[in-house]
Amino acid sequence: MAKFEFILCADDYALSPAVSRGILEALEAGRLSATGAMTNRPSWRDAARDLSPHVDRAWLGVHLNLTLGTPLTPMPAFARNGLPGIGTLVRAKAADLPREEIAAEIYAQIDAFAQAMGRMPDFLDGHQHVQALPGIRDSLFSELGRFPLPHEFWLRDSSDHLTRILLRRSALAKAAMVAWLGRGFAPTARRYGFATNEGFAGFSAFDERIDYAGLFSRYLTAPGTRHLIMCHPGYIDAELTAADPVTGTRPQELSFLLSDDFTARTAAVGAVLARPAAR
Repeated sequence: MAKFEFILCADDYALSPAVSRGILEALEAGRLSATGAMTNRPSWRDAARDLSPHVDRAWLGVHLNLTLGTPLTPMPAFARNGLPGIGTLVRAKAADLPREEIAAEIYAQIDAFAQAMGRMPDFLDGHQHVQALPGIRDSLFSELGRFPLPHEFWLRDSSDHLTRILLRRSALAKAAMVAWLGRGFAPTARRYGFATNEGFAGFSAFDERIDYAGLFSRYLTAPGTRHLIMCHPGYIDAELTAADPVTGTRPQELSFLLSDDFTARTAAVGAVLARPAAR
């Protein structure tokens, strides 16, 4: 059996203290390759201290957030009453978005990571895949150029080939829609000199009735050459419940990641967790 590496990235670090606690447990158990932090969340500074010891064992990055909570910068046009929902952002015409406000917020969220961690992020992705949206990506590329990013820095390409999406049979409509919205992101990133993953999975309906272990096996199907799987492990607290509709499935995902079933399912198909090179 041919083996292949895959990056397993936990989204939403610092969304709430309970979510962060769950992700830290998975990191400590060696069950994650990476996690992306929401640096505009109230608990980020405290969460950063807990994340720092993992700098040598996982990729630590920015989970760019333009759709949940409060921005770090004044955004009177974009977020007068808090950041807009993803539906509002997707429906907006790229030309109508306040690019200066968005660029300033992108810079602030990356800088908040650097200030709290004392280092640049290893990668950047986006909450609800905002990094790849046509009205956001140009501002992202311009702001990334202002930072002394590491040579190995990479960006998440949230799209994948339709044939792979169909083979995985998981949240097909969502995966196809995100791929369509993100079309052209990876080649544009490469033109700017940024690496990306090649192959992306992890879409789900966030339905507690669905067996997550079975879903995860699908995510390992038809892997790309630099396959990336997103996941959303964590515990539940009042801050999470107030902020985000995805709650009950987070403990289920965490339980699977910490289980022997996780190692058995990955080994069965020759899947090996990717790790950062020694630094």
